[in-house]
Amino acid sequence: MTEAEAKAEAEAKTEAKADTAADVVARIAASLRRERARTGLSLTELARRAGIAKSTLSQLESGTGNPSVETLWALAVALGVQFSRLVEPPQRRIQVIRAGEGPVLHAERADYEATLLTACPPGARRDIFRVCAQPGSPHESLPHAPGTVEHVVLSTGRALAGPSEDPVELRPGDYVAYPGDVPHVFAALEPGTTGVLASEYV
Repeated sequence: MTEAEAKAEAEAKTEAKADTAADVVARIAASLRRERARTGLSLTELARRAGIAKSTLSQLESGTGNPSVETLWALAVALGVQFSRLVEPPQRRIQVIRAGEGPVLHAERADYEATLLTACPPGARRDIFRVCAQPGSPHESLPHAPGTVEHVVLSTGRALAGPSEDPVELRPGDYVAYPGDVPHVFAALEPGTTGVLASEYV
């Protein structure tokens, strides 16, 4: 590794460590304000389209809310943007995110968390997440934007993933692709289930 590469990796590691929950909330607040202004939607109209309370949206935009995966997906769909546009970290030429680092979002009704590993760059149409889940209530997702396809590679544990009506059981190393524009689910069947999720947008 060259000195420049070592320096870039050290800087990336420092920035990733500094990416606290407060940083993520502040970034989401700024992104929501930016995207709502771009679309010209009022608080009331965006909240209605996303199916959330106006007070919830107001709190998120002011940086005082606690955004969940479900709420942000609903807002992304309502705004017509990719999920990553609301949570994307600063762009780096060399990006290193160590295990346990990066912006983490939690589900409301399941022991499930998603860490955004790489946001969709200009000209590309995908986001990549690391997911961690525990047995119990499954993580149920509403349909995303039309044409969305999700790809999952299971790393550890065992899980059911795919369309809610017909999920597939996965073991470490297994891969599944399925439509993300229909109701879908990720359910951990063993403690410490982890995997990589890629959302592909058409």
